[in-house]
Amino acid sequence: MLKIWGRATSSNVQKVLWTCAELGVPFERVDWGGPFGGNKDPRYLALNPNGLVPTVEDGGLVIWESNTIMRYLCAKHGGGHLHPAEPARRTDVERWMDWQLSALTQPMAAMLVGYYRTPPEKRDPAALEASRLRAVDLWRIVEAQLGHGDYLTGPALTLADICVGIWAYRWHSYPIERPSLPRLKAWYERLRTSPGFAAHVARPLE
Repeated sequence: MLKIWGRATSSNVQKVLWTCAELGVPFERVDWGGPFGGNKDPRYLALNPNGLVPTVEDGGLVIWESNTIMRYLCAKHGGGHLHPAEPARRTDVERWMDWQLSALTQPMAAMLVGYYRTPPEKRDPAALEASRLRAVDLWRIVEAQLGHGDYLTGPALTLADICVGIWAYRWHSYPIERPSLPRLKAWYERLRTSPGFAAHVARPLE
């Protein structure tokens, strides 16, 4: 059985868990990282020299980097509906996966740390506001994209939606002011109907 190292509250672990749910892949998850520690354990570093989560073991194969894990799972378990084989459709999905890592994660993670892992008296309001404004700009990009279909790359859920969707949950949960983005909100409500989202993403933030 697939073994997933990583705490259930990690956004990157959640992407992998949600993908497993969409593909019907059974797994064993080990609480690791965050409050559970273990990131610098030599045995863990032998699996993942970055000391981050998630790390996946599939038999004798070890994989790290959440987006790579998601692509692997689709390739192995018939996930062409989530990660298309046709080159043009695939690049459409993968650019949103990369965009999530290169653009969206930074301001969204900064707010997560600021509001949920930093005592109120130690927060930097100016930095938090700068992160919120940057995130607003990025979510407006998603709002515009959703004018072309119900999901980021068309009429159905793909890995693009999973990658961006884990942050959409946080965006709609943070104690911040949010502009009206009706297509984003409707897309978010569609994501919430996914059993994988309900099981692995919609949980208290920490």
